[in-house]
Amino acid sequence: MRGRLERSHLYVPASSWAMIEKAARSDADAVVLDLEDAVAVDEKAGSRANVIRAFRELDFGLRLRIYRINGLDTPFAYRDLVEVTEAAGDHIDLVMLPKANAARDVQFVETLLSQIEAAQGLSRMIGIEAQIETAQGVLNVREVAQASPRLETLIFGSGDFAASAGMPLENIGERGAYDTDYSGDRWHHVMQSVVLAARAHGLRCLDGPFAGLKAPDDLARAARIARGLGFSGKQCIHPNQLAVVNAAFSPAAEEVRHAEGVVAALDAAGQAGRGAVTHNGRMVDAANIRMAQDTLLRHRLVQDRETS
Repeated sequence: MRGRLERSHLYVPASSWAMIEKAARSDADAVVLDLEDAVAVDEKAGSRANVIRAFRELDFGLRLRIYRINGLDTPFAYRDLVEVTEAAGDHIDLVMLPKANAARDVQFVETLLSQIEAAQGLSRMIGIEAQIETAQGVLNVREVAQASPRLETLIFGSGDFAASAGMPLENIGERGAYDTDYSGDRWHHVMQSVVLAARAHGLRCLDGPFAGLKAPDDLARAARIARGLGFSGKQCIHPNQLAVVNAAFSPAAEEVRHAEGVVAALDAAGQAGRGAVTHNGRMVDAANIRMAQDTLLRHRLVQDRETS
């Protein structure tokens, strides 16, 4: 299911039923019921019941149904997988693994999911999304990306990555740093590494959330940067961020027109026995048509979502 539209994730604390109900009706392409950072330690076990109830009872429409388990270095992760998947596996699209540090982390989740699906007789294979948010995860991102056929998405998490790398960071998702004169883009290397590892293995890739809830212009800029680097979408921590993010990762009308023109021009060139042609004063060839086809596929997915 690697052709799924995933411009926006909306994180929801699994401990809040009211927020879960609202998220299921939101403009998000995917809803992430979070058992990790958004849930207090003494509420983690009890919050699994909300995840199960939500997936079994709520209508999420076309939104992807995802839940994030706790890290594999905690005593909660395996029960997150077993309890929720055994009870609601047929209603789950993807499981999100935080802090994927190596291929074995993804393979642990894969093994448990395979055993649960076999034991429960589940008819749908549940996919995996892996968050790359530690120094070790970045160094091993190529191995992580090819760890499992269940893996569909890599996600960059700047907050935990900054902590892991010892980088000063005031607010998650922001590009600047306080108390430093460094003027470059601190995230460029890791973001491009995540994109290249994902794309080399046919995966989607998402940028992490932006903490500024009252800074839509800054959010839009962060989303445009992520898209420019090749990301498929971005995570959100509030419903008010969804419109900005969805717009940033949807092809604009002029992009669609250009893509259609490129495809038509190269079709005509092919019929004439030529491999390249001039379109709008610029040479276009096979590389251009691959980009154009990607734009048109994304446009069709967006149109299907908006008209359903």
